[in-house]
Amino acid sequence: MKTTRRRFLGTVAASSLAFAARGAEAPRLRVAVIGHTGRGDYGHGLDTMWLKLPETELVAVADADAKGLAAARERLKVTRGFADYRALLAEVKPDIVAIGMRHVDQHRDVAVAAANAGVKGIYIEKPFCRTPAEADEIVAACEKHKVKLAVAHRNRWHPVLPMIDKLLKDGVLGRLLEIRGRGKEDVRGGALDLWVLGSHVLNLCCYFGGGPLACSATVLQSGKPVARADVKDGAEGLGPLAGNEVHARFDLERGFPAYFDSVANAGDRAAGFGLQLVGTKGLIDLRVDQDPVAHFLAGNPFRPVKEARAWQAISTAGLGQPEPQVEAVKDVPAHLTAGRDLLAAIRENRQPLCSARDAQMTVEMITAIFESHRQNGQRVTLPLPDRGNPLARL
Repeated sequence: MKTTRRRFLGTVAASSLAFAARGAEAPRLRVAVIGHTGRGDYGHGLDTMWLKLPETELVAVADADAKGLAAARERLKVTRGFADYRALLAEVKPDIVAIGMRHVDQHRDVAVAAANAGVKGIYIEKPFCRTPAEADEIVAACEKHKVKLAVAHRNRWHPVLPMIDKLLKDGVLGRLLEIRGRGKEDVRGGALDLWVLGSHVLNLCCYFGGGPLACSATVLQSGKPVARADVKDGAEGLGPLAGNEVHARFDLERGFPAYFDSVANAGDRAAGFGLQLVGTKGLIDLRVDQDPVAHFLAGNPFRPVKEARAWQAISTAGLGQPEPQVEAVKDVPAHLTAGRDLLAAIRENRQPLCSARDAQMTVEMITAIFESHRQNGQRVTLPLPDRGNPLARL
């Protein structure tokens, strides 16, 4: 897996070139989109992205909202529309299903139904699902039917990540001591931010640090530890949720910790939502969905000095270099890089570079935060023995 992740840019580029060389001889994969207007809609472009991938053909859309369905058929230029996604799966039998609705309570049922229907690939909006139990079911269905599922943690496909890997290998940071991540910390700060935006950050933590081994955490509501009375039905179909402040620490496979924090209304639009790789010789700051996505600051971050320190942008060409792959960078937020990788994974019979198991790990990390809090901040090891929502057991 490590080799695959580190070489993803070359893999995706080579696969795209191979398809172009085959031209019209290669049949296009048939894509169906499933959304739900008013209940998560269609994510951040998970419906329209396929119009920009010539390897695919949009053939149908499902939406339980009649007006939303009519608008989606027009937007996606398809003639076949369904109020029930099950009917779509049975009648159309698509090669790929895009699950766009952001309300997470729908993800498990739709993903499992798609896998059981015999699709080749699934591209699904994040967060992946509500509990480790749901993640287990989705992973099992996909593995049973050999379905390639990719999750829209789109920055995992960013072409600058291999350059960051190289800088780490070359010792630019010295010894990597820790990863520090934060959510957007707007009005959603705390538990909702953790799920909706922190899932991106935690996913990247595992990219750099390996899988999580243990977690210790505290979840607060207005400065006090979350109690049973604070637990409500969360927004975006997340299920039991509480807390406008989250502080968590994870032990990672590669021997250093990762921290995640989110405090409601503590964010800065120019600085929120990302992570920092903290080393003995400097910092690498990675801002999710920003361009440039990463910067380097030389010098021990724990040692004040008189000299000014300047941040250097990191491009695919290296430190302080102009970005030579402008279009490749633009393709990341448009989901095109992830889409191409999913197509390549289907053709090459391999896992996508942000797979169902990667997303399962992210869900496990989020759940571990609430489980540690439930146990008064005790260190809990992963995988968790109880696969449900810990806030339901407060």
